[in-house]
Parts: sequence; C-alpha cells; structure tokens
Amino acid sequence: MASVIVTSGDSKGEYLPLGRRTNVIGRAESLPLQILDDMVSRKHLRIEFDQGTSTYYAEDLESRHGIFINKHKISGAIVLSEGDEILLGQTTLLFTDKDFDTQESALMHYNKRGEKSRVTHIE
Repeated sequence: MASVIVTSGDSKGEYLPLGRRTNVIGRAESLPLQILDDMVSRKHLRIEFDQGTSTYYAEDLESRHGIFINKHKISGAIVLSEGDEILLGQTTLLFTDKDFDTQESALMHYNKRGEKSRVTHIE
C-alpha cells in the first residue's frame, strides 16, 4: 500500500492511505483528502493504482495552476516513486509506498525522512 502526507500548507499533518484504488485530491469537501488552498482546484490531482504493475500514477485533472512533482511540472500521467514531493498550489504532499495506521505514525515517518536530509555543518 501507499500514502500521501501533507507536509506544508493549511492541511499540514493530514495523510491519506491510497489503497489499491483511484483517489482524487483537491479543494472539494467530498474528497477523501481536502486541501484548503486557494490555488488548488476542486478536483486537482488523481492518483491511480495500476493493478497489473502495482504502480501508482499521478495525473493533473486540468487544474488551473498545474502539478509539480519534484519541482517539474507534469503533463499526462507520471509514475510516483518513494519520496516524491507533489506540489499543488502552495501545498506540498509527500508520496510514500508505506501505509500507516495513525496520523502520528505518518508524521513520524515524515519527521524521520527529514532527519536524513539535513545538512551537517562542520566548523
């Protein structure tokens, strides 16, 4: 299984277990992960699971401001990999191939990931 964790923006700390289904993320209240960001469309991003390849794909749903994965604007469906950063408006999501039981365990995973990427300063 896989998940996305909101790492910046008003919804920071939220997470969505993706399961083996198609998930839509955006500003609409009816979505499983609502992003409260004025630059996010009601239905902004689709993350789809391909059963045949066990792969997750991200696709822009013709949003006004687009989607950036690892700082590159996407067009069409793109394969997601562990640690990909997805930017919707001014909100960042982290894609992970891990599934979490609780919000606390998702945030612990994110915090541990951040520890690995810190630069060590030598004086």
